[in-house]
Order: sequence, then C-alpha cells, then structure tokens
Amino acid sequence: MDESWVNYAERIGADLHLELSGPGGRRAALIRSLREAVRGGRLAPGTRLPPYRSLAADLGVARNTVADAYAELVAEGWFTARQGSGTRVAMGVPPTPLRQWGRAEPLRHAARVPRKAPPRARGPRHDLRQGTPDASSFPRAAWLASYRRALQQAPNEVFGPGDPAGRVELREALTEYLARARGVRTEPGRIVICSGFAHALRLLFGQDGSRDGGGDGVLRGPLAVEAYGLGFHRELLAAAGVRTVPLPLDEHGARIERLGGERVVLLTPAHQFPTGGPLDPARRAAVVDWARARGGVIVEDDYDGEFRYDRKPVGAVQGLDPERVIFVGSVSKSLSPAVRLGWMVLPERYVDDVLAAKGEREAWASVLDQLSLADFISRGSYDRHVRRMRQRYRSRRDRLAAALAAHAPHVEVTGVAAGLHAVLRLPPGTERSTVKAATWQGVALDGLAEFRHPDTDMAARDGLVVGYATPSEHAYGAALEALCGVLPPGE
Repeated sequence: MDESWVNYAERIGADLHLELSGPGGRRAALIRSLREAVRGGRLAPGTRLPPYRSLAADLGVARNTVADAYAELVAEGWFTARQGSGTRVAMGVPPTPLRQWGRAEPLRHAARVPRKAPPRARGPRHDLRQGTPDASSFPRAAWLASYRRALQQAPNEVFGPGDPAGRVELREALTEYLARARGVRTEPGRIVICSGFAHALRLLFGQDGSRDGGGDGVLRGPLAVEAYGLGFHRELLAAAGVRTVPLPLDEHGARIERLGGERVVLLTPAHQFPTGGPLDPARRAAVVDWARARGGVIVEDDYDGEFRYDRKPVGAVQGLDPERVIFVGSVSKSLSPAVRLGWMVLPERYVDDVLAAKGEREAWASVLDQLSLADFISRGSYDRHVRRMRQRYRSRRDRLAAALAAHAPHVEVTGVAAGLHAVLRLPPGTERSTVKAATWQGVALDGLAEFRHPDTDMAARDGLVVGYATPSEHAYGAALEALCGVLPPGE
C-alpha cells in the first residue's frame, strides 16, 4: 500500500476504535461512543472524523447511521462540519481529566493542543446573554442545498448591478410567507430588503443629526419608544439626531394612552423586548386609531414573532392598517445573525423615499443570499427549521423553569410564553451584585436595568434577562447550574 495514503488515513482518523453497545440501537450506541471518545481525550479538539462511508464499513453499520450520528453531535455542539473540511471535533469541547477516570495523575501528553494553535481569547464559560440563537443548530445541509440551487439557476443579471429593493424572488416569497405566518397584508412592490433591523432604522431615520432633534431620514422625530428596549437602538437613533420619548409598560404592553405629540412610535407588539408579553388587542386597535387621527406611523419590530410556546400566534399590527404601519423583520433570531437579511414592509407612500435613501448611502444585501433565502422559504425549509427550533427552545425554557423551581423557588420567571429569553425578577437592590457575581463565576448575562430608557418615569425593576438559546445542547445543563449558583438566596 502507498505510504502517502497510509499517512493521509492516519491524519483523518480512519482507524477509530469504537464499541457499539448498550440500549437504544446502533445509532444511539454510536453517538454515545463518540461522545465518550471526546470526553476521554481520544478525539482531541480539531480532530477530523472519518468519512461516513469508511467508518460505516469499519463498524458494519449503514452509512446513514453514521451520517445521522454526526449530524446529531454537530447539532449538540460536540462536532463541527464545514464543506470541504469534513467533520471535526469542536475546538471548545474540553476532555475530562484522566484522574476522573481512575488515574492518580493525568498523563502529560493527553489531549494536548498542537503547539501551532494560536492562543484564543477566553470568553465566559457560560453565555446566557439574550439576542442570539443556537449557532450549532444552523441548518447547514438545507441552506447549502438552497444556495446551490440559487447559484445554478440564477440568471446572468444577478451578477450585475442589483435592484435596491432586493431580488423580486425573495420579495415574492416573503409576501406569501408573511401573509400566511404573520398576517401581513402586502405585495412585492412594497417590500424593501435590508440587512437587519438596525439597517432599517438607519434607512428610516437617517445618519446625520440635526439641531432640532428630527434627523434627516424618511421619518422624523421625536420618536415614541417603549420604556424598556435595546440601548443599541436608542444610541443609533440618537446619533441620527432623533429624540426618543419613553412609553411606560405594564402587563398589557406599552401604555398607548401616554402617547403625546409624537407622530411616530416604535413597538415590539408580538413579544415586548425584554419584559415579554404581546401588546393587548385593545391597545393594538388604539395605536392604529392614534396613527390615523394624527397622520402618524407605527414602526413594528416583529421581535420573536415566530417563537411562541404557550399561546396562539399573535398576528402583526400591520394587518390592521397597512398604510399606517412599517413592519420590520429579519432572520437574525429565527435563522442566524450571520445571514445579514431583513425586510421592511412599507406603506406605499414611503417606498420611493426608502429606496432613494438606500441607493444613495447603503450597502445592499448579498444577491446570492437573497436568492438562497427565497428558495429556502419557498421549499418549506424555513418553516421546518422554525418549527424544529420552536420545540428545542421550548424544551430549554422548560428546563430553565424547572431548575429555578428546584433551586431558587423565590425567583419569579416572566416573559416566557414566547421568545428566546426569560426575565428573572430579583429582590430590590440585588441586581447589580448578582450580575457582578455571575461575571466572577464566568456566567454572561444581562441585568434588566441595562435596557431601561434613561428618561422614563417608570419605576425601576430589579431583574436578569437570561437568554436560553445561545448555549449548545451539551453545555446547557452546566449553564443552568452555574446560573442557579449565583442567584441571591430567598428570605
């Protein structure tokens, strides 16, 4: 046999000793054995796994059994898979020290990181910050299939100057999907593709400030916003010269009756961020009536619109009056923030102005990504992915609630009927010390005060905003244990 082939086979780990035993069939046994090989250090971080065909032949199992096992371990965060690079052990999975397997002292050479590997910045051990989905759950195979189809079927014009409105294929797919899933009433000509919600804000409110606080965008301030929201968005608006006026919140959502002289209001009616809960139906009708009476407009951030667990879907406010609502959505939570695609569903009178703003100063979203997303939606892959992740995130939410009930029953959990995070109510005066203690213990999370508008007269609340989507499946249990360990004790 050729020596170069032998060396290549050794580099990719073609000879991999695995014992398939125990309950659950061959697939479950293979997954269990691969996990143990990683834990024990026999498969070090970065090790390339054998191809499906060769491992299946070695073990005497079906090729699909190996493929399914690899896919499951990729989803759990144990392995990574990349086109052209094969399947490898994830870099962030540490082996179990050998002394825990019955040795008095670990071998010095076990699970050694190659010297050529550069040092990596150490982040938190447990990331429970809100705002990002489980990166290990990205639907790589389905997305790659859509991307290949989009690339193969793309007309030549795709590779020339694009349309600032976005590819018509994506706008048509969104028209159908948003009508069916979110109750949005629109047509392709009223949709403008952007790269996310922040990009939409820049297009709507401009980049350059003005002394009267109005901005120079399509819309002018002052802008009414919810008393709790993302500080990043407030900073972006302030940089554009737009003054924001906070609306108090209660258990029914934003206090619409507190709207004053503003003519634009920004709301998260599907799931108020970060406190949770949908906007009450009566207040939905009231804010539309307010916009009609004042000639105003509602900017609807469809935050967490797809992820609901204990209630029926809440339709978009836009469906009540398409000429008074700008509906903004993206795939940053439902799919991945790495796919820089979002959309604005606009009243007809704003379409030309938004396109002019985009054409003059804004980068356009990747046309190939737009075509891929259009295919992904049209073939039902997006619906299947959202349903799968809805089940996974609901399970994580339930695990969070169960852990708190067992270890911190005095902590109230709210805002969990939908979304990717929960709010943990804390005793007054304990939020800052709890966040600090969490940081010391390597737990990254957000205090509720971080999201409070500085000008609101609404009473401050102590709490934590805990994201349960970010950790991989195998790391989630340890993250919950660490969280419960830093919570203040009950009285």
